[in-house]
Amino acid sequence: MTATAAPSRQRLPSALGDSYTIDRELGRGGMATVYLAQDLRHDRLVALKVLHPEIAEAVGAERFLREIRTAARLNHPHILPLFDSGAADGFLYYVMPYIEGESLRQTLERLGQIPVEDAIGYVQEMASALDYSHRQGVVHRDVKPENVMLHEGIAMLMDFGIAKGLDSDTSGPLTITGMFVGTPAYVSPEQAFGESTIDGRSDQFSLACMLHEMITGEQPFTGRTAQAIIAQRMSETTPGLSLSDRVTSEVAAAVRRAMSVDPQNRFPTIREFAAALTPDGRSTRASLRFLAGPAASASKSVAVLPFANMSTDPENEYLADGIAEEIINALSKVRTLRVTSRAISFAMKGRANDVAEVGRKLKVSTVLDGSVRRAGNRIRVSAELVNAADGAQLWAERYDREMEDVFAIQDDIAESIVRALRVILGDAERKALKARTPDIRAYEYYLRGRQYLDLRRKSLEYAREMFRRAVEVDPDYASAHAGLADCSSLMFLLFETNDEYVEQAEVSSERALELEPDLAEAHHARGMAYSCRQDYPNSNREFETAMRLDPTFAEAPVYYGRNLLWQGRTEDALRVLLVALALRPEDYGSAAMVKMAYTNLGQKAEADAARRRALKLMELRLELNPDDPRAWILAACQYAGMHDRARAEEGIRRALAIDDDGMIHYNAACAHALLGDSDKAIDYLEGAIRRGWHHKEWLSHDPDFEFVRALPRYQAVLATI
Repeated sequence: MTATAAPSRQRLPSALGDSYTIDRELGRGGMATVYLAQDLRHDRLVALKVLHPEIAEAVGAERFLREIRTAARLNHPHILPLFDSGAADGFLYYVMPYIEGESLRQTLERLGQIPVEDAIGYVQEMASALDYSHRQGVVHRDVKPENVMLHEGIAMLMDFGIAKGLDSDTSGPLTITGMFVGTPAYVSPEQAFGESTIDGRSDQFSLACMLHEMITGEQPFTGRTAQAIIAQRMSETTPGLSLSDRVTSEVAAAVRRAMSVDPQNRFPTIREFAAALTPDGRSTRASLRFLAGPAASASKSVAVLPFANMSTDPENEYLADGIAEEIINALSKVRTLRVTSRAISFAMKGRANDVAEVGRKLKVSTVLDGSVRRAGNRIRVSAELVNAADGAQLWAERYDREMEDVFAIQDDIAESIVRALRVILGDAERKALKARTPDIRAYEYYLRGRQYLDLRRKSLEYAREMFRRAVEVDPDYASAHAGLADCSSLMFLLFETNDEYVEQAEVSSERALELEPDLAEAHHARGMAYSCRQDYPNSNREFETAMRLDPTFAEAPVYYGRNLLWQGRTEDALRVLLVALALRPEDYGSAAMVKMAYTNLGQKAEADAARRRALKLMELRLELNPDDPRAWILAACQYAGMHDRARAEEGIRRALAIDDDGMIHYNAACAHALLGDSDKAIDYLEGAIRRGWHHKEWLSHDPDFEFVRALPRYQAVLATI
């Protein structure tokens, strides 16, 4: 093959002939592009990987297929098998099963860290696969999170022998336009420097690097360039793990040994490395493996962008937003479909969005965009589902209907997305996709209420009024009763100890349950109402019922976690908040509460890592929406905890410039307390109380105020709440 004969993407379908048809692009890396394809002979979906043209040209078909043939003979429960490979019209490709789940890289991006027990369990599964392959004479050479699929709770390694196929001549490692075979963050020193003999200890080094990253949330070797990262391998100081209650000295020592620069100092075999992680032979079955249920496939992920309001009346903005939000809520019920939350998707509002950029920023494979035009009682909804990888349209439709048909439109869009992504639904999920059909006027008020439901006082007051109007129009609208109850509870808990709010929360939540006893939102609202009376046993029971009825309903574990923190049940709170974060990985508020829980438990290493993760999520949020005052003020708290005064004060200034709410003042007090500014901290705390904030239980358990609690002035302020 010559440079002028490099194959183009347009020729791929014809090159594959009658064997495979391309559905869509799933993603691409440094060496290959991955497609979802149909195996025509066996009538099954497969993942088809095609080497980039310049890689294929440099490797050559004979060398590549020889190594692939060797890898195809591997047969192990934790190895993703090779179905097929070939060379056709200049393309070099190989075929693997298409499985549900996500890669370890996607899991790390979603969760930040993985509990030690889970991480060790995954590593031992991978070590079992690598030990088997080493005994067959096959060294992987590119062990990294991107090459690990998590399928039904187990780890499966893929791309065995691929790196060897790219690096099998005797002249040293294959180098193409400055790239070498392997991945800088994980490659062993001997492989990075092109030694001719590589054995299983090279994979051991890479696996130890992965374990380090899973536990800490950070790669052990970083740098601005590949060369800088590789140069760190020669450091005399090997990055170590912090000893804590969750990282034993045995685990830390095993990882340190496996990451030795000299292969002679590592474990003789990868099996011995895995055994050293649990010297007593105990099982490390995972907690996160059942927290959020079946993992959603990375290729079956969607971001529903806010629909554009094309009506002449700007007041119809709530309708366009509401339709998009209802579609998000419906799709979120599908356990095997990963749906970006409203908070993140709606941060893209008002931008000229490039689909590829949206997919990259939100880490989804598909994007749903649309528009709404209303004229009197007529509505036109246009929607389009696009593949983020290549911009291909997967589905599109336009609906011209009466307003009363808006529920049927939402149902049809959600079901069409499920069909386009080839998601198989269970009976409960199929039922959940069907929208309830309240009175259309009540529905419009409900959408306005949902649009303003957040933790700011003015927003809560407006949302509460909209929900009140919704139930006036349709007294049998359970979701609107639940929304009215939630707003009333939050007003009481955060801003004003007025019995009217508690009574409204109780009446509305009870009515919601009478109307729909199996509605998760109704049980959540009842739990909030009980918490206003500090009836925590009943409150906890209702939150747990909501989580059982709808495991995808993220609000339940978020507020249940808060509730448990108020009660001082920190370990239970942490467990529940990790569920919330698994359901909504981009929720910086839950991430901040996870950090708070670790701090209260005295687990400094975990708290520091949780703070870094929360800050990363806040910075992402502010990149998407720089006018989010809550993200600014919570970021200020994280910076203050890191003693970065300049950034903390900038965050406080930016937040207060956007909103002077009591919650903002409370968190400004937290930031100044962490910075050691006790007088400013109490000034802001007094300002928060003047603006209606009065949550004494939260203040009593907030570790940010640890160093000001003994001050007489703080005690005097506390007595006023």
